[in-house]
Amino acid sequence: MANASRVPLSDYQEPSTADLLARSGAFYDEMKRRRTVRDFSARPVDRRVIENCILAAGTAPNGANMQPWHFVVVSDSEVKKAIRLAAEAEERTFYAQRATPEWLDALAPLGTNPNKPFLETAPYLIVVFAQIYGLGHNGEKVKHYYVQESVGIAAGLLITAVHRAGLVSLTHTPSPMGFLRELLGRPDSERPFLILVVGYPAANVLVPNIQKKPLSEIASFL
Repeated sequence: MANASRVPLSDYQEPSTADLLARSGAFYDEMKRRRTVRDFSARPVDRRVIENCILAAGTAPNGANMQPWHFVVVSDSEVKKAIRLAAEAEERTFYAQRATPEWLDALAPLGTNPNKPFLETAPYLIVVFAQIYGLGHNGEKVKHYYVQESVGIAAGLLITAVHRAGLVSLTHTPSPMGFLRELLGRPDSERPFLILVVGYPAANVLVPNIQKKPLSEIASFL
C-alpha cells in the first residue's frame, strides 16, 4: 500500500494554559444549554445553515478516512409525512410489544409515546445513514472500517453544530428503521443510523427537568 502524503499542521496555534481553561470552560457552559426538545416551530430555516452543520459533521475522525456516512436532508412535506406514518407504526409496536416494562419505566419521566408530530412540524429531518461498504471505480465493494463508531462521532458533531448555530434538535431512532432506506431511495450498502429533527423550538416549549451526572461519576483519572 502506498504511503499517504503528509502536509504540515500549519493552522495549529498552541494556546496558553489560561486560554485552554477559558475555552474549555466556555464550551462546557455552552453545551450545558443544549436541550433535546420534542415540540418544534414550523418556521423555516435557511438551508445554508443545515449545509454548514453537515459540513462540520463531515470533519469527524473516522476509520481509515473512509467517511462512511451519508446525510439525507428532508424538507418536503409529503416525504416527512411518509416518514412520520412509518415511524409511528413501528413505535406503536414498540410500546405495545417490544419494550420491556423496565424500558417503559425508564422512558416514563421523559413523556415519550408513539405519537411523533415533530417529524412533520420541524422544517428539517436529517436522516443519518451508515455506509457499511463503498463502491470502487469498477463497482467492486470497498470495505469500511469502524463504521458505527465513525458515524456516531459524526452524529455527535452534527448535534453540536446545530446547537452552536442556534437551533434545537431531537435524536429519533424508531426501531426498526429499515423503512427509511426504502422511503429515501438509499442503496443496500447503507443502514439508517438515526433521524435528527432540526429547527426552532415551539413557543413556550417545555423540557424534562433532568440532571447530568457529575464528573466524579463519568470519569476516572489514573
